[in-house]
Amino acid sequence: MMNYNRLIFLFISAMLFNISNLYSQDNDEVIDGQNILNTVTTAVPFLTITPDSRAGSMGEVGAASTPDINSLHWNSAKLAFLEPNFGAAVSYTPWLRKLIPDIAMSYLTLYNKIGQNSTFAGALRYFSLGEITFTDGNGNDIKNENPNELSIDLGYAMKFSNNLSGGIAMRYIYSNLTGGLTVENLETQAGQAFAIDLGTYYEADIDENNQWAMGLNISNIGTKISYTQEDEDFLPTNLKLGGRYSLNIDEYNRFSVMMDINKLLVPTPALYDQTGDIIAGESDNVSVVQGIFQSFGDAPGGIQEEWRELMYSFGLEYWYNNQFAFRGGYFHEHATKGNRKYFNTGVGLKMSALTIDFSYLISATPGQQSPLESTIRFSLIFNMGSLSSIINDQSVQ
Repeated sequence: MMNYNRLIFLFISAMLFNISNLYSQDNDEVIDGQNILNTVTTAVPFLTITPDSRAGSMGEVGAASTPDINSLHWNSAKLAFLEPNFGAAVSYTPWLRKLIPDIAMSYLTLYNKIGQNSTFAGALRYFSLGEITFTDGNGNDIKNENPNELSIDLGYAMKFSNNLSGGIAMRYIYSNLTGGLTVENLETQAGQAFAIDLGTYYEADIDENNQWAMGLNISNIGTKISYTQEDEDFLPTNLKLGGRYSLNIDEYNRFSVMMDINKLLVPTPALYDQTGDIIAGESDNVSVVQGIFQSFGDAPGGIQEEWRELMYSFGLEYWYNNQFAFRGGYFHEHATKGNRKYFNTGVGLKMSALTIDFSYLISATPGQQSPLESTIRFSLIFNMGSLSSIINDQSVQ
């Protein structure tokens, strides 16, 4: 029998990513007569949920988008290019609100520049799964719990030149899905893990009106996480590579186009026969480091399946007078790897000391009901440098 922490994990993952049919008893379901349904799964998938409205309205691009206060999540190296010297932001995302009303993500982040080349940042991410009633094997209520997960991040970025920077982030992860419930003599516990992100970012002006940038980030390189004394699961280690082109049309109008490619750096599930022997692929009972390298060539379907594991994000952003932003984007994941396909759109309003961002998700899977449909996000960004200037000006007056 599948142990309890696996059941909890699969349930949460299915809700989060609209892949409930991926966890069938047999791993040989077929799409279009040929494509094996074989999704790469990890623990704590809340770490991969887009926390802010700006990226959430641009197809979830972030490796090389213009640096902003939420760069700690996307690519910590971009923090080195932030202006002004200090800022803070808070974001809120009602998650799967069409299915369950009390699941939500909250995200708080801030940064502080030290000198011209160094920036420190921190972030707190809290994911509430609402109230869940746990039952025994006979369907009798055991207790009500409010499962929750959180992460605490500390990041540092440094400019190596006027164009190039590097960044690192350290992360503590806490995941309490069961409230310490004991099921069939199996004791569960809150999972804890530690991870780091490594990133680099490069931007260069083509001329006074044109700029291009590239970014690379590997996130959640860390320990495995366990909810029992028996099993451990991989964190969602992810490789993100992105590029951007920006054009200043004139002094009032600025346009940017961006693209990211993502790949999970964890083992792909192997295919097993009825006796439990592997018939294609490789075992996932490996270390984190081995799993990272193995992930580039362990898919049961060979190189074709490896290509299917790539996820693509496309984003557009238009600014008028550096005050009004209009954004759009598209996210694509192969049908055999989760089948998340959706458009995003959103707006931003920038004032002297405050920026307000909003995003909205539109499903792009015809004929399928997606639980992600109509996802909204809100962000408030506080420009503390501008706020300080306003306060000082008023004091002088």
